[in-house]
Amino acid sequence: MTKKMKAIRRVVTGNDAQGKSVVTWDGDAPARHEGAVPGRGVTDYWVWNKTPQPINSTEDASLWPDEFPGPKGGGHIRTVHWLANDEVEGTVPPVVTPHSPVRSADGRAWDRGGGNNVTISDMHKTESVDFGIVMEGERGLVLDDSSTVIKPGDIVIQVGAWHLWDSSRIGCLMAFDMISAEFDKQGLGLQEEEIPVMLPKSNQVLPSGVKPQRRIITIDKEPGKSTLVADSFSPDVILDSARPGFALQRMWVIDSHPAKIVPETLQLPYVLVPPKSGTVLNVITFPPDSNWSGKVSKAQVEAFYKTARASEICTTGSIPNYPYSQKSSTIDFCLVTEGEIYLVLDTQEMLLKKGEFAVIRGSNHAWSNRSKQSATVAISSHDAVKV
Repeated sequence: MTKKMKAIRRVVTGNDAQGKSVVTWDGDAPARHEGAVPGRGVTDYWVWNKTPQPINSTEDASLWPDEFPGPKGGGHIRTVHWLANDEVEGTVPPVVTPHSPVRSADGRAWDRGGGNNVTISDMHKTESVDFGIVMEGERGLVLDDSSTVIKPGDIVIQVGAWHLWDSSRIGCLMAFDMISAEFDKQGLGLQEEEIPVMLPKSNQVLPSGVKPQRRIITIDKEPGKSTLVADSFSPDVILDSARPGFALQRMWVIDSHPAKIVPETLQLPYVLVPPKSGTVLNVITFPPDSNWSGKVSKAQVEAFYKTARASEICTTGSIPNYPYSQKSSTIDFCLVTEGEIYLVLDTQEMLLKKGEFAVIRGSNHAWSNRSKQSATVAISSHDAVKV
């Protein structure tokens, strides 16, 4: 039976003429690009070609011309659909023999062989900082100094490093938010190398129902050799005493454009709101509404946003019955990694299930978990402007 690329739902929000948040598009993401091998390809959810990106475009930016590793000066968010050996029709080709680095025509990607046989990528690197999140299956990550297996929910922060992906055993769906960076002439560009990597405290305890978020960081610490900088859980967790079971686990911050090639960024203070031309990546676990609904005061909501250094985006009281509402000048890429949750707007609400995406474009919104289990959403917030 021919393997087919999976259709993935995407919800995109905007604002109407009165400034109320609305759904702009909802349905299977239309920008599915299948390659020569049935079942293997990419689905684009959003593309941007300048930073900050426009917040109020009337076009579906997933259909904009795209490239790898994303437009220079911008980026893209997409899912890659990779196959296992037993899902490939016919014989799996042999891997490409390793070779000296070859630079792409546009100068923003390099490869040196060692894979690229439809289930294993070549050893490659791109002039970008990438947030990679496994959605289904598993994937082998091979670096020059180590290798590991990543599974659903795990996040790889690829800071311009040489790497190879191996999906030959199971196959996978993996989401990538790829953000334009800049290397030096040697293709390295490591800046501020001595920034210490943050690790979780030994006494760090998460609320019941919250899984510790795995964070894998890779970088080239010397030309031509990738290094595993960290493979641990998020070291920076923000809780909310008014919502038992809530946890925000910080993952990465980008504070410039192009993105910097550095081994750590959580020493920066940004949480829910990125810096100018920047990005923040968080993983947020939302407990069932029944844990807290009707018991939270306006002061407690405002205290949470102050703790998250984001008082300016708090819009509590603007959506009846949903006190934790917010609105920011950002485009937020949201992937549900566990459970299901409602995205509540001024005018509509949508139930999002595991593996579904939302693109929130400067829209007033809140999250509502009406199930009996925790729901987790990975949210990459990008600075954006009205045009």
